[in-house]
Amino acid sequence: MYRLFCDSNCELWHTRVKELGLELIRMPYTVGDKEYFYDMGEHTDFKAFFDQMRKGAVPKTSALNEFAYLEYFEPVLKRGEDIYYVTFSHCMSGTFAAMKSAIAKLKQKYPDREIRFKDSKTISLGSGFVTYYAALRYNEGASMDELDKYLDELIPHTATYFVVDDLTYLYRGGRVSGVSKVMGNLLGIKPILYFNEEGKILNINKVKGFKKALGVLRDYMKEKGSELDKYKTFMLQADCEQVAEDFAQSLRNEFPGLDLEIQPVGPVIGSHCGPGTIGLIFHAKEK
Repeated sequence: MYRLFCDSNCELWHTRVKELGLELIRMPYTVGDKEYFYDMGEHTDFKAFFDQMRKGAVPKTSALNEFAYLEYFEPVLKRGEDIYYVTFSHCMSGTFAAMKSAIAKLKQKYPDREIRFKDSKTISLGSGFVTYYAALRYNEGASMDELDKYLDELIPHTATYFVVDDLTYLYRGGRVSGVSKVMGNLLGIKPILYFNEEGKILNINKVKGFKKALGVLRDYMKEKGSELDKYKTFMLQADCEQVAEDFAQSLRNEFPGLDLEIQPVGPVIGSHCGPGTIGLIFHAKEK
């Protein structure tokens, strides 16, 4: 028997995490001098968080250390159970060096137990998309080998696109230069970003105007979308609920029968993309 783990950077809603029986690793963020661990929206005041960012607050995110991973994993191994962990993209954080070090120690201590992890090659609800369908197979009784095979087929078809409203936050994270930030904000340029096959975030397009940028996201979904009637589509919004609702309605009109869910961006991801971000995650022919 094994337990299925996810981390809070997959951003699945807290009720769904509980319904699916997932073990949750909470990722940290700091606002001012206070550290928090994202609770998947259970007690999160999203509006207050993004209001603070708009007023100049600069929240920080950090990696978990080896001890934290030992605390999450060892109780499961002690019970005689194995571990399968669906992670966010390893290209996005140094936290996985600590995770691998912890796993190496635990394998020495519990040689009969198995610990596997699968890189979803994306983040936020892109990783949540992969985790959600992994959990459905897990609850149907899939073995670890069967889950490996299924996810190896699903991950290359998980498309994660998003557009940001203000380049300031990408600039802070080193995603755009200072000149690009100033000129982009002055000219209303909205970068469209996505996760490639390696799990790296890349700028795929630049569009003048947010409304036009959302139209480009819709075009990508129309061009690349695959089996949209079989898989959920997720939309993320960072304190721009009405914009997301309007965009979602346009997608439902374009794709009748679309199973689309809208969810807030959490503080860890929101620290890097900033308020006004819209993300779109769907099953695609290719990323």
